[in-house]
This record gives sequence, C-alpha cells and structure tokens, in this order.
Amino acid sequence: MRKQKGFSLIELLIVVAIILIIAAIAIPNLLRARIAANESSAASAVRTLNTAEVSYSTSFPSIGYTLTLSDLGPGGTGTCPAAGPASNNACLIDSTLAAAATTAKSGYMFGISGTAATPQLQYVAGAAPAVFNQTGVRNFCSIEDGVVKFLTPGNTTVPTSCSGYTPL
Repeated sequence: MRKQKGFSLIELLIVVAIILIIAAIAIPNLLRARIAANESSAASAVRTLNTAEVSYSTSFPSIGYTLTLSDLGPGGTGTCPAAGPASNNACLIDSTLAAAATTAKSGYMFGISGTAATPQLQYVAGAAPAVFNQTGVRNFCSIEDGVVKFLTPGNTTVPTSCSGYTPL
C-alpha cells in the first residue's frame, strides 16, 4: 500500500467549513465592538464640544456661544492663524471635528444648533451615526449644562434638541 501525499478533498472542505463557522461567529462581535468604539468616540467628542463652547463664550462674550463647528476649529487652512484665535476660527477643536458636520468622524456626524440671538446664550451640540446600525445605534446631545445625553435607538439626524434624551 502506498503512502498518500497531501489532503483529500473532504478534509479540505471540512477545514473550510470550520473556518466559515468561526468567521460567522466572530464578524457580528467585531461589528458590535466597532459600534461601541464609535459611540464612545462620539460621546467624547460631544464633551469636547461642550468644553470648546464654554471657552468660546468666555473668549468672545459679545458673541456668546457659536452655532457652527467651523468657528470652533482652526479655519479653512487647518492651522491656527499666527495672529491668534478669532471668532470665526477659535482653534478650540481639531480640523477633523470641525469638518464633521459634512464628513463623518469615527462613523458619526456632528452639529451645533441654537436660536439666532446676540449674544447666543444657548446651544445644542449633537452627534448622530452616519449609517444607522452600522456605525452606531445611539444619538448623543448636550446643552450648556454640560451633561452628555443619549437616545436609543437613534437615527441619522443630528439632534437639535435634547428633549427625551437620557443622561449618560
């Protein structure tokens, strides 16, 4: 009797089937871990927006809070001006977060809203998943009290109000 070299087709199929079963178990867990990481990043970014808004209103008391992410950021060039911060580019957040109203940051879209008043005494900083159930499942928001709140299940609309949200 000759010694067989290599693997039979059945043995290879069994190995491939085992790998596919393991992948079927692992991939959903990986997606849930990514969603959890995106949500953690979004909550942290909303906290950063709170801090930036307080700093902005202290630096520019005649304006109050700002209602645009770009005003909190470094401006169109992506770097802070040599003359120092200004009301339209305060350099309080990075350029990635400042552009997150139109380009997702860690799977979330961000925004700041409020009423048009001078000085601006109220704001709502919010975050919503860019693709619901893939990049996140909760919306986040905060107002001038600094408490980050969430809504489950969320949606892809950046919140303009924190009513109905639960403190984090």
